[in-house]
Amino acid sequence: MFQLPEPNQDAFWFIFSGKTLLQLRHQPGMLQAQWQELTFLHHYADRVLPLEPHQDTPCYIVDMGLEQPDQDLLESVSLRQALMAEPKEAFGVMARAWQLTHFYRTHRYCGQCGQAMTPVNWEYAMHCHQCQHRCYPRVSPCVIVAITKGEQLLLAQGGRHKDGMMSVLAGFVESGESLEQAVHREVMEEVGIEITNLNYFHSQPWPFPHSLMMGFTAEHAGGEIRVDGEEILHADWYDMDDLPNTPPKLSIAGRLIEHVVNRNVQTGT
Repeated sequence: MFQLPEPNQDAFWFIFSGKTLLQLRHQPGMLQAQWQELTFLHHYADRVLPLEPHQDTPCYIVDMGLEQPDQDLLESVSLRQALMAEPKEAFGVMARAWQLTHFYRTHRYCGQCGQAMTPVNWEYAMHCHQCQHRCYPRVSPCVIVAITKGEQLLLAQGGRHKDGMMSVLAGFVESGESLEQAVHREVMEEVGIEITNLNYFHSQPWPFPHSLMMGFTAEHAGGEIRVDGEEILHADWYDMDDLPNTPPKLSIAGRLIEHVVNRNVQTGT
């Protein structure tokens, strides 16, 4: 077991129950408290795991599994809801907390010999003392691209976006692919067009559950939009001064859209 914080030491606590994050009803946002105040957690002392400090304040993860504490002062919020409510600088630490929680949950047993694994004290890893196999948190690379055609932007509605939200195209990188190859393949598979002038934009960890989004911009080079009606329900070109409902700017999708719109205003193209 890792060393617990001092009883009167302030810390940020990321307490997960199922796929939800527990927060104080009277203190929305990241839970900041002293260990001695969190009496309902003392039963889970052996599940406390350290995280890198945030704003010079220690951070800890507690995974309650599927258990729900009987506490009127607490409420459960979805991870996505919690992330969108926090300032940009808190996004990274919250994303890391969930990605590590998911990693520890899914690597309790060794995939090589089946024996129980234990957390490593000095790094984010799980170790098997039977066969010495060691696992590290999985990071799944994804590409996301904003494609323009003149003063229009390509937006699509994915099969999971039942609320009608339109976004830029994205997909996982496959084994043996470069990021650039993945962008060209995903675009062709999802909307059937060719692109050119591919440029790197930015990256963002996206903890659903362990993605690393790498953003690009590109221009339409040829072809007409063609969707499969399943993975992509609808796609079209939209005037940049009249866009539909799009992702919030906290996400890299939202920032990509903001970037190409601002660039269009500044350059007129």
